[in-house]
Amino acid sequence: MNWELFVVCFVTIFISELGDKSQLVTFTMTSNSRFPWYIFIGSASALILTSGLGVLLGDGIAYLLPDRPLKALAALLFAFLAFRTLAD
Repeated sequence: MNWELFVVCFVTIFISELGDKSQLVTFTMTSNSRFPWYIFIGSASALILTSGLGVLLGDGIAYLLPDRPLKALAALLFAFLAFRTLAD
């Protein structure tokens, strides 16, 4: 197992997920529920499923497209979303 890659991925995702919309929704749902562990299991399962889907799609796209154009496309998409957010 590549532990360096694992740690980098874990830390990056952990920091980026702090305070995002899904965490705020989880806080809200938990505050109104008598069964917080069900909410934990549901939200954790959803995050695992979406991450797995991202890995599968990313692996498929990486197989079809070379590395450099794929990184350029990702950079352009992030830049577009940033400018759109700033414009709003």
